[in-house]
Amino acid sequence: MSRTVHDPGLRAVARVRGVRERDSRLGLQTALREQRTHERRVAELEQAVRDHAGFVSGDLAEFVALRQSLAALRHAAVEARADLDTSRRLALDAGAWWRADKARLGAVEGLLERRADERAAETARGEAVELDEVAGRLWLRTEQADQAAQACEPGAASTPSTASTGRAAS
Repeated sequence: MSRTVHDPGLRAVARVRGVRERDSRLGLQTALREQRTHERRVAELEQAVRDHAGFVSGDLAEFVALRQSLAALRHAAVEARADLDTSRRLALDAGAWWRADKARLGAVEGLLERRADERAAETARGEAVELDEVAGRLWLRTEQADQAAQACEPGAASTPSTASTGRAAS
């Protein structure tokens, strides 16, 4: 049993748009995961800077070593913030791409649905015309049968107006 597929070209476009939407959604999910990773890294480094900021006691060598490690932590925190900013921009761009791809897919799917609705309406109109024609033929046959039956009845010659105007009043 073969199934007629309407709009094969538009369905191919919908498949391509669907793949693009899925890919951009996966890209957005990846970008958001990376952003969360960078946010955790920044939070860890900022906490480490706060923890190492106070010098309690010790000699000059410990103080210098603490200050050098603090400078390295601050530098790492600055780089982590820059990476976080970059990942946020990437996540925003990925979100914009995904929304655009989703809108394009929705437009194609909407067009397919609208065309399917138009085909269904056209089919319904065709069926209605066919049913009207069948009903008209049935009515005509019934009228012709009534007229023939009245013509065969004795005394039908005295009431010819009944056959021409339709059925007699019940």
